[in-house]
Amino acid sequence: MNLQNNQLKWVDNHCHFEENDDIRTDLEQAEAEGVQKFIVVGTDLKTSQRANQLAQTFPNKIFATAGIHPHEAKHGTEGIKSLCAEDGTVAVGECGLDFYYDHSPQDEQKNVFRTHIEYAHELDLPLIIHTREAWPETFQILAEMGTPKRTVFHCFTGGPNEAELALQTGAFLSFSGIVTFKNATDLREALKITPQQRIMVETDSPYLAPEPMRGKRNRPKYLPYVGNRIAEELSIDPADLAEVVWENTHYFYGLEPQAN
Repeated sequence: MNLQNNQLKWVDNHCHFEENDDIRTDLEQAEAEGVQKFIVVGTDLKTSQRANQLAQTFPNKIFATAGIHPHEAKHGTEGIKSLCAEDGTVAVGECGLDFYYDHSPQDEQKNVFRTHIEYAHELDLPLIIHTREAWPETFQILAEMGTPKRTVFHCFTGGPNEAELALQTGAFLSFSGIVTFKNATDLREALKITPQQRIMVETDSPYLAPEPMRGKRNRPKYLPYVGNRIAEELSIDPADLAEVVWENTHYFYGLEPQAN
C-alpha cells in the first residue's frame, strides 16, 4: 500500500488488538503509513487490562481506555474505575447502548452506561460512547447525567439529525471506514455538517475495513484511507485534515502533541 501521503501524522482514535496479534508488526506497518499513535480501547475488564499493559509497553505510542461494551454490561463494572485511574489509561469506555443485538438486557446496559458517565465526571476523563439502534435513549441518559466535557461518539453511524443532536451535547464525532462504504450516504451528509474541530478518525480494527480493503481484516495501517475519504468529502487537502485531526485527538485525550 502506498497512499502517497505517509508523511502525514495520524492518530487511530479507536482500535482493538487481539491476543494473538503481532502488535510490533502492526505498529511498524501503520507508522509506515503515517499512523503514529493509537488509542487501544477496552471492551471488558480483560481487554481493558490488556490495553493498559500495551500502553506501558509502548509509552507515548499506545494509549489505553477502560470500559465495558454494552454487549458485556451483564457482567458489571467491577475493576473498571480503578483501571481508569491507572497511568496509561486516558479515557472511560467504550460504553453505551446497543439495542441492535441486545446481548445484555437493556436495563443493565443503561445502568452500566450511567456508571461510566459517573466515572468520567469523577475522574475528569473523556468518555467514549458506542450507540446502535438506541439514539433516543443515549441522548436521554446524557441529558440526565450531564455529558462529560470531552465525549466522543465512536464509529459514528448516524445521519445528519443524529449528528446535530450529538454536536449539541458538545461531543466529538469519530468516523471509521464506514464513511467509505457506497451505501453510507447519510453518514457522509452527517460528516459534512460536523465542524472540523469536532472530527476524529478511527479504524475500529479489526472490524470495518475501509474501501478498497473492505472484506479484509482491518488494521491501523488502513487509517489513511478513512482520512483521505473524509478530506475528499469535505473538499480539503488531506494534509490540512490530518493536522486538524491530530490537534483534536491530542486535545481530547490530553496528550502531548509531539510526534514520535
